[in-house]
Amino acid sequence: MFKVVISGVNLVEGGILSILKDTLTALLPFKEQFNLSVTVLIHDKKLIGDLADSYDILEFPDIKTSWNKRLRFEFITSKQLSLEFKPDLWISLHDITPNVDCRVQVVYCHNPSPFYKTDWGRFFYDTTFSLFTLFYKYLYGINIKKNAFVIVQQNWIRESFRKMYGVNSIVAYPLLPVAEKRTLVELPPSFGLDDSPLFFYPAFPRIFKNMEMLCEAAEQLAKKERFQLVVTMDGTENKYARKIVEKFKHVGQIKFIGLQSRETVESFYNRAQCLVFPSKLETWGLPVSEFMPFNKPILIADLPYAHETIGSYKKAKFFNPDDPGQLAEDMFQVIRNSIKFDENTLQKPEHPFFTSWDELLKFLLQFAEQRKHSGK
Repeated sequence: MFKVVISGVNLVEGGILSILKDTLTALLPFKEQFNLSVTVLIHDKKLIGDLADSYDILEFPDIKTSWNKRLRFEFITSKQLSLEFKPDLWISLHDITPNVDCRVQVVYCHNPSPFYKTDWGRFFYDTTFSLFTLFYKYLYGINIKKNAFVIVQQNWIRESFRKMYGVNSIVAYPLLPVAEKRTLVELPPSFGLDDSPLFFYPAFPRIFKNMEMLCEAAEQLAKKERFQLVVTMDGTENKYARKIVEKFKHVGQIKFIGLQSRETVESFYNRAQCLVFPSKLETWGLPVSEFMPFNKPILIADLPYAHETIGSYKKAKFFNPDDPGQLAEDMFQVIRNSIKFDENTLQKPEHPFFTSWDELLKFLLQFAEQRKHSGK
């Protein structure tokens, strides 16, 4: 049999858990075609529901309790498992390249923090993330050249990995939610919304999310125009969020509503006149893709990730993420329905490049199968 190990012990919620589910769903049709024996390493098999019935599952519920346990798993436990299973293909879905004996090994890297240019002036606003950017740069590099391929979500990350580590990579665009499945709820009066044009930015407050620049733009615009800006934080999340709320709480047009459910976020997509996305660092920028089916304006940072995510969308305007004055003017033009959108040409990444997990997994299985038959 052709033996495969899927490692996802650190994927427990949100978008990163969907990576594991998408992988296992896409792998099902290939089990018979390639005569696969698949072992899945996971935090808790309940996280993947009925998919657990189709695979051999090993649970590791303690991995996320400390970095020591995580590193021990990647570099000691994984080695022992590889010697036991003797896999033909090992796919690690959580950034770190484990120490394993395997014919073909690949790693999926979805954390872009090593490529963030550290802002030393705001280092202590979000100490955890600031240290992470330094830590992850070296953690990524451990064993990385043992991989046949590094899987990334965008072409700019591929180029960054090539320059920083000199490795081969696959660009695999993430699977995006289907618009028909959207659930809308009534927005509560406690948000204090009115009938003025609404700008929306859903994001957890991290320093790279660039929320203070957006608030500065709103502060400038508030002097001459009626509108409202809704951001999904309220100052309780971390020091960075607290600093922003304290600085801009006097601007009545800014609504700090805190973190919200997916249903509430979808309802804001429906209510908003425009999505604003000033983030300086993303592997993709999922809210941008989620907002596109509403066919409304998007103001977005003029950065490589943004151009790749926007693709051929016709209602996007790119702005300098360090210029609140420009953003304020763009917001003003949106309110007046006089915004001139930018043309954006999507350049298809070079092969290997895939837009679905089915295509990606078939490529990896065929590659590993050829290696096995050739005896390499």
